[in-house]
Amino acid sequence: MRNIFFILLAVGQLSNAQQQISTPPSRVSFDDFKALVHEVESHRAKRLINLDDFLAMSTKVNVVLLDTRSDRRYEQKHIKGAIHLDFTDFTHKNLRNIIPDPETKILIYCNNNIDNDAIHFATKMVLPAKENNLALALNIPTYINLYGYGYKNVYELSELVAIKDSRIKFEGTAVK
Repeated sequence: MRNIFFILLAVGQLSNAQQQISTPPSRVSFDDFKALVHEVESHRAKRLINLDDFLAMSTKVNVVLLDTRSDRRYEQKHIKGAIHLDFTDFTHKNLRNIIPDPETKILIYCNNNIDNDAIHFATKMVLPAKENNLALALNIPTYINLYGYGYKNVYELSELVAIKDSRIKFEGTAVK
């Protein structure tokens, strides 16, 4: 019985010691993210471009075509000339390594821009049984995060493009 008392006393003291150690706050701020989204919204609205403009811009100097899909999807098939950084690898350092100048013009696209290739460009649409489609896409968080990291010269493909559209070329291990 005496041993149980000492164990309970020790556990109680440990618990009190743990409560006295302050834990740092999370590095997550939903309010900061909401403020950034609000700031980005009107900026992005002016930078949605059609495929012809997207392709014309992609041939210019100091322009980067950025694909932020998974490594596997990028390796299999991506728009010809695109560079890659998986969205989950976005950090200030990683972005500066592939795009050193924040003034660089960046063109982005995602799965929801390419139609009729469910393997390499699977749609991000949520299809609830009794509601309208919910359009989720990688473009939006990519745009928001690029802007937040200081890249404000971003343009986004606004169209849904057929995989067989002759204006667009693809490369990767799955391209014949």
